[in-house]
Amino acid sequence: MMIAVDGEEDIVDEALAYFKPNIFFREYEIRGPADRTLIYLTFYISECLRKLQKSANKTQGLKDMAALALSQRLPIPGEADFPLNSMYKAPTNKQDEEMMRAYLQQLRQELGIRLCERVFDPQTDKPLKWWMCFARRRFMDKGLVSPGTIL
Repeated sequence: MMIAVDGEEDIVDEALAYFKPNIFFREYEIRGPADRTLIYLTFYISECLRKLQKSANKTQGLKDMAALALSQRLPIPGEADFPLNSMYKAPTNKQDEEMMRAYLQQLRQELGIRLCERVFDPQTDKPLKWWMCFARRRFMDKGLVSPGTIL
């Protein structure tokens, strides 16, 4: 689990906090590895919101997020379906690829849990419209998966 030390924000907190303004960007300047991670998480939040539109309550949402985080259909840098290969360095060998997959999977799992905490209204147990209105937006006019891909 990726918990921030001493109450500091970690990259998952930052991605969630800045998702709403970032989703409107058509371009994003990459200044380092943290920006690349933030971009990946922004794409992933968009996929999560699409999935959560169909979740009846938080319990179902958490199950859906767990399944999505483990999906083998989510591309990683270097794979043909990854939307921003020109901006990311592909893994150089099988060991690096497995390490990247494990890291991204851990990020996705933690993000899914924290996103559900924000998306579902604690009183009604329904997704908040304030989050769901972003489900159809595309960050940088791209998506993490090709349109029509079922996750």
